[in-house]
Amino acid sequence: MATAFEKHPTGTAWVVEDRDSFRVARTTFTDQDVLERERAAIFDRCWLYIGHESELPNPNDFVRRAVGGRDLVFNRDRKGDYHAFFNSCPHRGAAVVREDKGSAISFKCFYHGWSFNNNGAFATRFAAGTYPEDFNKDGCANLVAVPRLAGYAGFWFVNFDANAESLEDYLAGAKDFLQVVADHGADGMEIVGGIQEYSVRANWKLLVENSFDGYHAHETHSTYLEYLVDAIGGPAELFPSRGNISRAYDLGNGHAVIEGPAPWGRPVAQWIPAWGEDGREEIAAIYAELEKRLGKERAEQVAYGNRNLLIFPNLVINDIMAITVRTFYPEQPDYMNVNSWALAPKGEARHFRKRRLDNFLEFLGPGGFATPDDVEALESCQRSYRNRAAAGWNDISRGMLRDEPLADDEAQMRAFWREWDRRVAKAG
Repeated sequence: MATAFEKHPTGTAWVVEDRDSFRVARTTFTDQDVLERERAAIFDRCWLYIGHESELPNPNDFVRRAVGGRDLVFNRDRKGDYHAFFNSCPHRGAAVVREDKGSAISFKCFYHGWSFNNNGAFATRFAAGTYPEDFNKDGCANLVAVPRLAGYAGFWFVNFDANAESLEDYLAGAKDFLQVVADHGADGMEIVGGIQEYSVRANWKLLVENSFDGYHAHETHSTYLEYLVDAIGGPAELFPSRGNISRAYDLGNGHAVIEGPAPWGRPVAQWIPAWGEDGREEIAAIYAELEKRLGKERAEQVAYGNRNLLIFPNLVINDIMAITVRTFYPEQPDYMNVNSWALAPKGEARHFRKRRLDNFLEFLGPGGFATPDDVEALESCQRSYRNRAAAGWNDISRGMLRDEPLADDEAQMRAFWREWDRRVAKAG
């Protein structure tokens, strides 16, 4: 049964849950009213990913990012401190920074030439009498900083709500899984190459679900699994019934993860026959370093535990045959923009870096085995929601009666939807 607050303004429940069933109304994927509520209750109030520390390796570095419907500048000042500013000149509103990335000790607006130090302070000099002597005494001419900026394990986030809980409290149980990713590299992690940008004609929450949906893998990605057979020298079994079993975990605050073994090679340290005997020796050396640095249990988790992690609402880290960091934002109820980056250990051997990036492009890239399949599936769902008046519900009940959910159950999606419903209901 639905809880008391799980009601749409029209009286139709959004989320209906009882002991053995969990359903979500398809209007949540199609209604403009729902999107407006999401913007107010989620994207204006949750911690949102802005970038990785490796993208700003030196003082004065900057990147420009679109986050939660805002144009932001993420940068380090001359002292090396991190900042996030709204990319809007306090004079007339033009974008101050127009490059996607770079290094600068100051920023200058192209419109009227107002300048700012890279800590955001107004730095323009005018002739005497142009403005009062105490102009900017209240900071009105400085770049406006985002209310909250914080980092954890190399991942940096912003929050547009000045009164939001701390990032560490917000991350809850997800902190350990972010640290697992950070633990791949003895010298830290780095974003490799540029950004992949593409759009999908589907609601953003469909990509949330898809990103840690183990249930669809065998059907939707069968071509990739067939391709893997030659590389691994045997059956490509995603969810083995023997030994370690992939599990789903609710990490609190809407965050969730699926984690477990998988058949593909992992440059962090899971060898496959396609890499040859030399590759086997190198993988053994990588694993030995992990075990020495992290201990046996953590080393095994890092090396052999594939994981798809969601940080609510829209940061997905796929730590599988490569590491992908992905965000996606709604432009319309049925249209989203997706950004993704490859993440890798610093100092990785050149040929292992190549294998990692090949894996990244081959499966996770917009032209790889997986992403076109997923896009087709999500867009098919979105088109079929035109039938929502007659067929109005999605079922997310798989595995509800299981005490320890499996990765191909849907417990991780239910964790997301409960938090979504709690937040969006308040917006009403």
